[in-house]
Amino acid sequence: MKVHLIAIVGGSGSGKSWLSSRLQEQFGEDATRLSLDDFYRDFSHLPAVERSQLNFDDPEAIDWPLFRHSLSRVRCGQPIELPDYDYGTHTRRPDATPWQPRPLVLMDGLWLLRESDLRALYSLSVFVECPEKLRFARRLKRDRRERGRSARSVGAQFRRHVAPMHDRFVAPQVQHADLVVHACQGSATIAELRALLGRLVQRKEKN
Repeated sequence: MKVHLIAIVGGSGSGKSWLSSRLQEQFGEDATRLSLDDFYRDFSHLPAVERSQLNFDDPEAIDWPLFRHSLSRVRCGQPIELPDYDYGTHTRRPDATPWQPRPLVLMDGLWLLRESDLRALYSLSVFVECPEKLRFARRLKRDRRERGRSARSVGAQFRRHVAPMHDRFVAPQVQHADLVVHACQGSATIAELRALLGRLVQRKEKN
């Protein structure tokens, strides 16, 4: 099976997951999703207090060897064992999830475009531009609702880790993207990407 890897990159709260989810709906069984967040390193060897102080907005928090190995298999149409990461404890659960690629694999992540060897694997790369105020508001809402965190702790982490790491590691990747879209242009962005990805699927069907 010919697999097209589609990289969707942007800051925390930029709308990467929302965009990949909407595109998956557009293509149905031809598409599936994969998140770089699933490949956070297992920090179970550290005390819980120490884990909570780690900088998860630094690329070093990702298990890159495992991600590269998994991506090489996915690109060849082979199944992988997807890590089951627990964001509450910053540890990996013992049982991985069997995961099967489809012709379009929509990947979202903070740092998918940093390394040239990974960029070479993608059929299309997209960078989502989003103002910092909006990114913070979305992250605040998510972390309070899904992770039970206080507004104060979310704000402190954003100032200490998220914002400076975005400027250092995330924002520079825009130069490597095939396409730059804006978070405020939801329906127009989906229509544009729907057309681009549709051509990839048609090309696959003709080959």
